[in-house]
Amino acid sequence: MKKLFITALAACTLFACTQKKEEATLSGLLKSNFVSEVEGKPTALYVLKNKNGLEACITNYGGRMVSLMAPDKNGKMTDVVLGYDSISDYLKSDGNFGALIGRYGNRIAQGKFSLDSVEYQLPQNNNGHCLHGGPEGYHTRLWDAKQLNDQTLELTYLSKDGEAGFPGNLQIKVTYTLTDDNAIELAYEAETDKPTVVNLTNHSYFNLSGVPGSTILDHDIMINADTYTPVDSLLIPTGETPSVEGTPMDLRNPIAIGAQIDSTFEQLVKGRGYDHNWILNSKGDINVLAAKATSPTSGISLEVYTSEPGVQFYTGNFMTGEDKGKGGAVYPHRGAFCLETQHYPDSPNQPAFPSTVLRPGEKYTSKCIYKLVVNK
Repeated sequence: MKKLFITALAACTLFACTQKKEEATLSGLLKSNFVSEVEGKPTALYVLKNKNGLEACITNYGGRMVSLMAPDKNGKMTDVVLGYDSISDYLKSDGNFGALIGRYGNRIAQGKFSLDSVEYQLPQNNNGHCLHGGPEGYHTRLWDAKQLNDQTLELTYLSKDGEAGFPGNLQIKVTYTLTDDNAIELAYEAETDKPTVVNLTNHSYFNLSGVPGSTILDHDIMINADTYTPVDSLLIPTGETPSVEGTPMDLRNPIAIGAQIDSTFEQLVKGRGYDHNWILNSKGDINVLAAKATSPTSGISLEVYTSEPGVQFYTGNFMTGEDKGKGGAVYPHRGAFCLETQHYPDSPNQPAFPSTVLRPGEKYTSKCIYKLVVNK
């Protein structure tokens, strides 16, 4: 009997030794918390690392960037994007933390547009307008994922003809690359079999401070733009493109986000803060700095480069302070900012704006670079 007990104990000990504790990512995420099934397809967490030790975690649910780790001015690794600890948390949320957005990022008035004399009706999920492709836009879809190497993830998705009211089967590929110069590059491609409109972007919420639960009002912001597209009371562009000169919309020189955000300037009142599209001076030149944000706390700067003509700067004005994110952090009102590279809102209904029409035989391409820089 004693011999049998010892044998059983040895077997149990051996079993325990072979069960390795799951290793967390640099940001503290567990891959097992992202293993599930949505739309009959498996979800997962993919980890990218570069030679400098930076790490980006991405899930194929919504193509979302879940975490982005970079060193602060003291060398401490810092997570600079908001998100959740598990796929179940993302499924319970109606937000779009870190997500790929489409078929049309931003707003389309009344959820309607006409193309080649045909009118299309889209979901009206935001004050009677269509926002970010509707409530079941690409941020809620399962993307097919292929990790090409330690630094590159390829995501593909077929958006079928009539999905959310948009015409054409749209075949999309988005490639995330964590480069050795400490940037996350997003390269978008799409092709259609019917004339359609396309405006893809990423909706990462950034807080560069490294302080969970803090606001971004002390961050400095610079946007390289002389003009912007003002909006009406429901945040639809009026069609005008006035100068930023002499207004709180002039962000050409770095200024604290909180410095004028609560001013009585009509556009800031309408947006409850910054929630507008700036017309970039870079004019689609990926080598020209489009925008830059900096946290004085961490010394981390985010530089944005894009092939797009505009960028939506959003300051978390509709964050309620009820979201509990990674590590149990409560995300407060204005707890993050977004810099969404894009064509302008409501372009399908604004003939003077750059076109977002894509036709068969053409290829949609767009590129965005989020580069992290440390100021010591």
